[in-house]
Amino acid sequence: MRTLHLTTGRRSFLEQQVASLRSRGVDCTVLEVPGDYSPEDSRSLTDYLKYYPQVLKQGLSGYDIIHANNGLTVPFALGQPNCPVVATFWGTDLMSDRGWLGKLSKHSASMADRVILPSHEMSDYIDCEYTHMPFPVDTQLFRPIDRTAARERVGWDPDKRIVLFPYDPDRPEKDYERAANVVASADLEVELRTLTGKPHEEMPYYLNASDAVLVTSKRESGPMIVREAAACNVPVVSTDVGFVAETLADVSQSAVCHSDNELAGSLELILDNDRRPTARAKIPELDPAQFGRRLEQLYDSVVDTKTVPA
Repeated sequence: MRTLHLTTGRRSFLEQQVASLRSRGVDCTVLEVPGDYSPEDSRSLTDYLKYYPQVLKQGLSGYDIIHANNGLTVPFALGQPNCPVVATFWGTDLMSDRGWLGKLSKHSASMADRVILPSHEMSDYIDCEYTHMPFPVDTQLFRPIDRTAARERVGWDPDKRIVLFPYDPDRPEKDYERAANVVASADLEVELRTLTGKPHEEMPYYLNASDAVLVTSKRESGPMIVREAAACNVPVVSTDVGFVAETLADVSQSAVCHSDNELAGSLELILDNDRRPTARAKIPELDPAQFGRRLEQLYDSVVDTKTVPA
């Protein structure tokens, strides 16, 4: 099977998705929107105008499936005449503060041949059926590492208790101010550290160097950092967003909270115990091989549905 993957950026979970498919013998071509992207500086209209001819040219090249990743790429997939379209939404599209993007994503979802959502929470933003497929995690990269060794690697004081806020504090939806207030109100001697701009391959060391990971996001489709921390058996204290509750449902030494008092209290309990959870063994959806198998089966079903008997 030949598949064309459209994307706004080379995110870690997309790379894992493509790798898991290739390991199963699926031919994958990735076509990224031109230009550079960051959460603070999105691509220009010119970049997207350049993208459509590229998609159209590729779409006429005999692919079996076009898989659009992120709502911004779905209209381009739908704009070619030959291939069925699978659309995966990331949350920043359907749940965007930019009203036009949410409307565009919702409309595009209704036109795709199959829709994939990484969390059930996102289904409130569409009016069509969907397949629930949590993103996989590279469990060879994200693994338990001795905390002392991890701290030596990242240069953190081995004697301090450290809570990690794993985002840029300037991103308003991540709500760093709330995280700082929670840590300040907890009955703990603890340092809150932020993290941004680090290479993906270094992230397991920062997670394992932390006593706990604190997520205070206002909204999320994921977040992936919770699954990555789970794969490292690192405690997580989080607001109830995205797939956090389903990820941590049976995990000790972690907590899903609804108030600042719950967040602070959970941090106190977890850091006083100073034990690691066993989350890695309890979350089968972390397995990239399982994800690739399910995705290939979905592709097969779409192609079979679209094939008209001679």
